[in-house]
Amino acid sequence: MAYRLKIMPRAERDLSSIYDWIGAASSDTAQTWYLGLKDAIRTLHQTPNRCPLTPEDKSLRHLLYGRKPHVYRVIYRILEKPKQVEVLHIRHGAMDEFAVEDLAHHE
Repeated sequence: MAYRLKIMPRAERDLSSIYDWIGAASSDTAQTWYLGLKDAIRTLHQTPNRCPLTPEDKSLRHLLYGRKPHVYRVIYRILEKPKQVEVLHIRHGAMDEFAVEDLAHHE
């Protein structure tokens, strides 16, 4: 059974920042990469448990997208009762671990 996919406000802001940062508006290559990231996120509605737990918080998982040195982490949680995946944060893989508190208690 498929899960409902919900992109939380912080993750929406992250996507917007990534779009600007990589110059997706003016580069076909960057646009293709960005659309691939969004497609990868959409796949979470089918098999969200396939991705590993985050080292920061064992209640969260992360999808890795891209190739070194351009790997991004899509941080999300799975809510089994309502069958929902909440994408909480998207960050460059080379960044330090995040503070779970920074996710505003998972919005």
